[in-house]
Amino acid sequence: MKLIVKYFKPFLLMAVISLCLLFLQNFADLWLPKYMSQIVDTGVMLGGVGESCPKALSERGMSLVLSLLDAKEAESFSAQYERAGSLEAETVKKTVPFSPEGITDTDYVLAGSEMEAAGEAYAIAAARLAAALGQTGRAGLLDEIRTGKADLEALYASGAEKSVPAGYDALAVPSQTRFELGTTLTRVFYKELGADLSSIQQGSILKTGGIMLLITLLAMGVTVANGFLSARISSGIGRNLRKDVFAKVQSFSTSEFDKFSTASLITRCTNDVAQVQQVAMMSLRMIFSAPIMGIGGIVMALRTSRGMSWIVAVSVILLFILQIIVFSNVIPRFKLMQKMLDKLNMVARESLSGMLVIRAFGNESREYDRFEEVNGSIRKLNRFVQRVMAVEQPSMQFITGCTTLAIIYFGAHAIAGSKLQVGQMMAFMQYVTQIIQAFLMIGMMFIIIPRSLVSAARLNEVLSCDTKISERPEGSRRTLGGRAKGEVRFENVSFKYDNAEECVLENISFTAHIGQTTAFVGATGSGKSTLVNLIPRFYDVSEGSISIDGVDIRDLSLEELRMNIGYVPQKGVLFSGSISSNLSFGREDADEAAMREAISAAQAESFVFSEKEGLDTDIYQSGSNVSGGQKQRLSIARALVRKPPIYIFDDSFSALDFKTDAALRKALSEYTGGATVLIVAQRISTIMNAEQIVVLENGRISAIGTHAELMESCDTYRDIAKSQLSEEKLR
Repeated sequence: MKLIVKYFKPFLLMAVISLCLLFLQNFADLWLPKYMSQIVDTGVMLGGVGESCPKALSERGMSLVLSLLDAKEAESFSAQYERAGSLEAETVKKTVPFSPEGITDTDYVLAGSEMEAAGEAYAIAAARLAAALGQTGRAGLLDEIRTGKADLEALYASGAEKSVPAGYDALAVPSQTRFELGTTLTRVFYKELGADLSSIQQGSILKTGGIMLLITLLAMGVTVANGFLSARISSGIGRNLRKDVFAKVQSFSTSEFDKFSTASLITRCTNDVAQVQQVAMMSLRMIFSAPIMGIGGIVMALRTSRGMSWIVAVSVILLFILQIIVFSNVIPRFKLMQKMLDKLNMVARESLSGMLVIRAFGNESREYDRFEEVNGSIRKLNRFVQRVMAVEQPSMQFITGCTTLAIIYFGAHAIAGSKLQVGQMMAFMQYVTQIIQAFLMIGMMFIIIPRSLVSAARLNEVLSCDTKISERPEGSRRTLGGRAKGEVRFENVSFKYDNAEECVLENISFTAHIGQTTAFVGATGSGKSTLVNLIPRFYDVSEGSISIDGVDIRDLSLEELRMNIGYVPQKGVLFSGSISSNLSFGREDADEAAMREAISAAQAESFVFSEKEGLDTDIYQSGSNVSGGQKQRLSIARALVRKPPIYIFDDSFSALDFKTDAALRKALSEYTGGATVLIVAQRISTIMNAEQIVVLENGRISAIGTHAELMESCDTYRDIAKSQLSEEKLR
C-alpha cells in the first residue's frame, strides 16, 4: 500500500480536487430522491401547496379558522398575520404564491416568522373543521369547493365551526393527516382569493423539476470531470511505475536477473502495473464513493422514514454476510493467480523462442500439453472466481428484490395509516437501492484492492531490490579523464556466484596491454565468459581487483566504464528496427561513413549492401530475419562503430566459416590497432596470432604465453590445438 501512496503523491492536488468532485457527485445523487418525493407528495398529491399554513387568506377565512381554535391557539395563529392594507405592495407580492390582484386591504397576509406554532394551530383547525363537516354529513365539501363542484358560501353557511364533536381531540389525528387537511383548506382559501390552483400546482412541479435538472446537470458535469481526473491520475501512476520499474531493471546486474525471471519481470511491468493503475482509478470512483453513498443513503433513509429503518438494517446485515463469504473464498486465490501468470508467460516465451528446436524434435504436442497444463490451472482459478462472483450478483439482486417488496408492503400500511406519503416511500426505496449499490461497490473494492496489493508487493520487490553492482558516491569516484588508454589488469581476482560454495574463478592475475590482443581459451565451463564479463561489471569480483589504466573499475561510474568498452556478447543480440539503428547503439552520432567502415571490417558488406535498402534494411524482433553468422557480424560492427580503447569479443566468431573468420581477423587487426582487444574463443585458429593467450582450467590460469610458447609448455593448450588443427597448420 505504501508503494501506491508513494506514486499518488505527485497527483495529490488532482486527487483532492477529484475527491471534492466525488463528494459533490454523491451529494447530488443523494438529494435527487428527496426532490422526486416533493414532486409526488407536494406537486401531485397536494396540488402544489406544501405550506404548513396559508400565505394569505380572506377576512372570512381568518374568522373561520379562529372560530375553530381556543384562545391560546387563536392568539399564536393570528399573531403571524397582518392586514394586507398595512403592508407594502411589494411585500405582499413577494409573500403570496400567486397573483395578489384578488387580495383586498382587509384580507390577511402571513408576515410573522414564528411559523411552527401557527402551522400547528392551523392543522388543528383543519382537523376540527373536517370532523365537523363529517358530523354534518358534508365530509367531502372542501374537495368539492376546491374542484368547483360547490360554492364557498356553502362552507361558511354550514356552521361547521359550531358542529365540532364534543370532546374531539384533534391532536389524536396523525400529524400527516392534519397536514394534508391543512393543505386542502389552504387551496380552498387561495381559490377564494382568486388564485389559479392549476398554475400553482404546475409551478410547484416545474420549480422542483428544474432544481432536479440542475442537480442532474451538476452531477453529470462533476462525473465527467472526476472521470477525466481519475483517468489522468491512474494513467500517470501507471506511466511512472512502468518507467521506474523499467529503469530499475535496466540497473540490474546479472545476479538480479537470475533472481527474477524474464517472464516474471514482463508480468510485473505489464499485468501488475495494470492492477495498481486500476485500483488508482477505482479508488477515485468507487473506493471513496461507496462509503459516502452508503452512509449518506442510510442517513437520508432514516430522515425519510424511521419506522422502516429496520428494513435497512436487515438488508445491510445480509449484504455484509454475503460479502464475507465471497471474500473469504476469492481473495486467497489472487496471489496464486499472479504467480500462475508468471509461469504462463515463461512457458509461452520458451515455446515461442524455441520453436525451431521444438519442431526439429517433433515435440509440438508436448509443448502444447505443457502450455495447456498452466493455462488450465489459470482457467480453473478464474472460473472459480467468476462462479463466486456470478453467485454474488443474483444474491444481491435477490436481497434487493426482497427489500423492495418489504418497503412496498410496510410502506403501503404506513401510507394507509397516514404515517407516510407515497413520495416518501418512493424516495426510501431509492435510498435503499443506493445503499445496496454502495455495498456492490464495496464488494468490487474488496476484490480489486487485495489483488492490487499483491501486484504492488511484487512491484515493490523489484523497486526495492538492492543491486549488486552499485556506484560509489559522486564525490568519491575516480575518472579516466574521458577516453581511457586501455590497459586492463587483473590482480588476484576470484569470483563465485550468489549462494555458490565454490569459486568459478580463483586467483586470476594478468595484464592486457594497450595495442595487443589477449585471448582466453579453455575447456567448456572453465570460466572464460565469466572472466570477461567482470570487466564491464556485469558481475563484481568476490576478491581481488580489476583496473583500467591503474584505476579500479569499482571507483569509476558505470557510464564512463562502459563507454570505453566495445562489447560483443557470446550470443548476438539485435533489436527491431533497421541495420543503421542497431549500429547506432554503438555510437549515436555515428555517420554513414563510420557505419560503412565498421560493416566492411566486420565482413558484413556482402549481405548488408546486397539489399536495395542497404543500411535501412529492416531487422525484425530479435534479428529473426538474419542468420546466426550475419547476426554476429552485425554485433561486431556495432562494437566497432564505437571505436573504444577496449574491445571484448566473447566467443563472437563461432558462427562464422573459416574463410570469413580469417578475413575478419585480418580486418580487425587493422581496425583495432592501438586498442586493447580481449577475445574468448574456442577455435585455436582465431587466437593463434594473439600477443598473449591465457589458458584457463577449472577457473584457474593454467598458462599464459604466445601460441608458440604454449605449444611447447602447456599440455592443455596443446591438446586443444591438436584436436582442431593439423601439425602443418599449427606450425
